[in-house]
Amino acid sequence: MGHRNSAGIVAGAVLGAAFVGYAQTPLSQQPLRWSADALGNHRYLVKVDAAAPAVRVVIPWRRRDAHPENVAVVVAAPDGAAVANVLRGHIDQASGELVFEAKPAGTYAIYYQPYLSKGRSNYPTVTYAAPKDTAEASWAKKTGDAKHWSHLPQATVLRYDAVDDFDAYTDMERTATPDEVQALLAKHPSDAWLLFPETRSNPVRMFDALPERWATRGPGGAFSDTARRGEYLSFQIGAWAPRSPINNVRVNFSDLHADDGSTLPASALTCFNLGGIGYDAKPFTTRVDVAQGRVQPLWMGLDVPASAKPGVYRGEVTVSADSVAAQSIPLVITVGDGEAVAHGDDDPFKLTRLRWLNSTLAQDDSVVKPLTPIETRGDTLDILGREIRLDSSGLPRQISSRFDERMTGFAPAWKPMLTAPIQLMVEDGTGSHALAGAHAPQVQSDGPGKVHWQVAAQAGALQGNVDASLEADGTLVYAVALTARQDVSLRDIRLSVPLQRDVAQYQLGLGRQGDLAPADFSWTWNVQNNQDGAWVGSVNAGLEFHLRDENYRRPLNTNFYHQQPLRMPVSWDNGGKGGIHLHGSGKAYLIEAFSGPRQMKAGETLHYDIVMRVTPFKTIDPAKHFAERFFHKYGDLDAIKADGANVVNIHHATPINPWINYPFLEPAAMRAYVDAAHQRGMRVKIYDTVREVSDRAPELPMLESLGHEVISAGNGGGFSWLQEHLDGDYIAAWHVPENRDAAVINAGQSRWHNYYIEGLDWLARNVGIDGLYLDDVAYDRTTMKRVRKVLQAHRPDPLIDLHSASQYNPRDGYINSVLLYMELFPYIDRLWFGEEFDYEKTSPTYWLTEISGIPYGLMGEMLEHDGNPWRGMLFGMTNRLGWSPGSDPRGLWTLWDAFGIEQAEMIGWWVHDTPVKTNRDDVLATSYVRKGSKTLIALASWAPDKVDARLMIDWKALGLSPSKVTLHAPAIAGFQPEAVFKPGDAIPVQPGKGWLIVVE
Repeated sequence: MGHRNSAGIVAGAVLGAAFVGYAQTPLSQQPLRWSADALGNHRYLVKVDAAAPAVRVVIPWRRRDAHPENVAVVVAAPDGAAVANVLRGHIDQASGELVFEAKPAGTYAIYYQPYLSKGRSNYPTVTYAAPKDTAEASWAKKTGDAKHWSHLPQATVLRYDAVDDFDAYTDMERTATPDEVQALLAKHPSDAWLLFPETRSNPVRMFDALPERWATRGPGGAFSDTARRGEYLSFQIGAWAPRSPINNVRVNFSDLHADDGSTLPASALTCFNLGGIGYDAKPFTTRVDVAQGRVQPLWMGLDVPASAKPGVYRGEVTVSADSVAAQSIPLVITVGDGEAVAHGDDDPFKLTRLRWLNSTLAQDDSVVKPLTPIETRGDTLDILGREIRLDSSGLPRQISSRFDERMTGFAPAWKPMLTAPIQLMVEDGTGSHALAGAHAPQVQSDGPGKVHWQVAAQAGALQGNVDASLEADGTLVYAVALTARQDVSLRDIRLSVPLQRDVAQYQLGLGRQGDLAPADFSWTWNVQNNQDGAWVGSVNAGLEFHLRDENYRRPLNTNFYHQQPLRMPVSWDNGGKGGIHLHGSGKAYLIEAFSGPRQMKAGETLHYDIVMRVTPFKTIDPAKHFAERFFHKYGDLDAIKADGANVVNIHHATPINPWINYPFLEPAAMRAYVDAAHQRGMRVKIYDTVREVSDRAPELPMLESLGHEVISAGNGGGFSWLQEHLDGDYIAAWHVPENRDAAVINAGQSRWHNYYIEGLDWLARNVGIDGLYLDDVAYDRTTMKRVRKVLQAHRPDPLIDLHSASQYNPRDGYINSVLLYMELFPYIDRLWFGEEFDYEKTSPTYWLTEISGIPYGLMGEMLEHDGNPWRGMLFGMTNRLGWSPGSDPRGLWTLWDAFGIEQAEMIGWWVHDTPVKTNRDDVLATSYVRKGSKTLIALASWAPDKVDARLMIDWKALGLSPSKVTLHAPAIAGFQPEAVFKPGDAIPVQPGKGWLIVVE
């Protein structure tokens, strides 16, 4: 859905329709106690014993918002009516003084954070209502000024209330008063910082204020908690720096000992804030500083072995920092007799899953279907349908493809893609020098799915170190470090990729949408654009490339590119002097990436990193594609099956998957639905990505403690829950008004991806999901491989489809969706592109390269305005049942089944010897051939007006005789009337439409 227009609204509104026999209200969603939109999320109830012209109350609200004096207060009488006669006295974070008219006695409600919401409902702009003077002048005059209010009748504060339990402020969000803070500091006059141990049940939520709980309790003391054998016990120590900054925080754990000598080793403890294992399986450390006045939670975890003896274990954690005295917190952990199931992971609120952040699950070099292990023969590397021969530089000398044009199999002979080796050229005053090594690279195997090689090379005055790898999906990664042996003036450093002209038929990227490859085109770097490479190729042989350096970081995407844009590579960009030139001449097509003139000092190193992918990644399987019929809505399974669908996509904002990208809070309901589907021979996939995370995730306060490792930096705002419970430094993401789900944007690549992989494994094991619906994801190929491996470990044929709204717009940096996500394509099964894709005014080439997925080994479906069904059938595409009222492919499914399309061979219009063509370039034909029996011909027009088209048929290739066949167009509601044609007839074709004709 791309989270930018109607799709998300459908998810919230349409998917909530009633379906008999299935859950409608998630257990994790509580009914609201009042209208939050009218009154806000928080109130105090106060008791007035007797009616009075004016009563006074002081609300001890201990607020965390910085300026309560600027926020309105609404007083509601016992009957719910707003009280107009209200005066505000002294208001600050600690308390608020109010005087109001109390005509009847009873319980009054004081709503103290009413808000106003405007803008798009999925990206709301929420502001807090400013105070208004509603009191009658005469009443206010009688009441007098504030210095006399203490003599008024006093209302009694009964309790704090929230609109629901989820919105309620916790004890960790009730701020200490200034007097309480000063009293605490007076007790610790010489301490530069104060440490507060805290259990996992009370996560720190304020980073700029001290909670009342700590001010009352005081710092230090032992941390005590209980755990079962095999449980992962998380806990926290809050570090407060009241007087000056604290720099370079460090943590050291001791062993924990029981009285009988049993030990829990220090190695079983970790502090997540100080580092861990990255999404790429590489260990890392993080420096933690605490600014003056700030609170820094240090989240820690103890992995209690299942073999641990029950008992009380004692040890300590020592927290130190630069230039301050270290402090030790005693640890007292009672290990009980019981044994935890799966470390306790079945209950996300226990935060045992924090250990998932450092997971390396599925971080290996194995191969997933249908990819095949890499075969190495000297400097020649064979992968599925492709072959790479290496030059002495480590770059490809030749790349060849054996995929056939139909993309359903392999050709008998290899097709060379290059006219000459790919070279990295260094040009100086003495001429041009190609980076070259002394001998062929020595290729080393890392596993069935990956090999690597290193080359010590040189080019003129530069020494080159090349670290390279190839994976089974066709990805070549080059880290090229060029170091000057002496001071040198360079005219250029450039990459030369000379393709065969018949390979370079199409091109996309670099600010161009999919089209015929331009005869001549130039491009330069611009941070406003999410562009660092392109794809150039044909249906069955192509090359994707990206130019980077050692500081590359994946940008944000889907509405948020400019908040974390592409880092310009110092090497290739060279201060705006670099760029890319495409040029076709004769039988060659040259891709030349230049960086322009520069000076290099002796010893200076530049990183000219390159990522290339050889396409296609796999063959397409039309029979499987046509057999898997999707229904994109939560609903009654019997009704869905009766409609002909057998795969159900469960969106977020549905009863069994209510919270975006956090599908763990309704496991019983989801499991029951999945089991019911399996009993009916159907499969269920769920919406789950990591671009944003729901506010419902219990881990969110801990993630916030990691700074911007997981949660992106931003300007805050968004839905009220985010503003009231987060620290303000975030990007507000998708919001579903119907269930008040709100999310924040994740910061690209992070340990949250490790959590995601473990979560998918948990879902596959405990819920039985059959796959994923991915919606404009924010992770790279490293995580995508792990996704496939985890699901394939539990399902012989998991299904993963990828949806994208078109990213080719200014807010997304004009990146082609297909180029943005091409690195994921080897590991997914289907595309659904998507909102803002134009199915009417774009060319067949655009359809082929940008929408269909076929040149990369995928097939897909259509979404925007329910697609163009006539053009879609040229690529085996329909719209998706259940998505919208007009999205209904059932008529086409009926024809497919009557014809037997799963037994046919699909031969696309792009195949040079396709057996069915037309006499017009603007009316194209794809044939589905059951040789010797019958053929289904899909016709679609790009002509601006109604035209007559004649079929040009190779009858021998179809195994049919023209004298014995009929050409029958069966009636399909909303698609075509019934018609009969003869061979050679002129077939009338309306603009933008076409026919499906059965020849038998």
